[in-house]
Amino acid sequence: MKKTKKNLKAPKTRKSKATKKAVPQPTSAGKARAAGIRLFKLAGRPTEAEFVLVYGELGPKMTWAERAKAGVPAAKFQAALVAKRSGR
Repeated sequence: MKKTKKNLKAPKTRKSKATKKAVPQPTSAGKARAAGIRLFKLAGRPTEAEFVLVYGELGPKMTWAERAKAGVPAAKFQAALVAKRSGR
């Protein structure tokens, strides 16, 4: 087959005609939720059973601020969990 200019051209690509959606301004509820998710990740993504083990029956219903007042902030959660599991 003979190579021609037609065969050497790069394939055409389509440009997306969709416009980008504007990102809505974060609300106070959105900021609070983002902060809670950040603390949840910092604590090692604990399960509901682990919350109950460390904080008691109300552990899963508490906010991170309430959990910190109870004596175990998110950064110290894994250490407290190990201590509770080992029976110290």
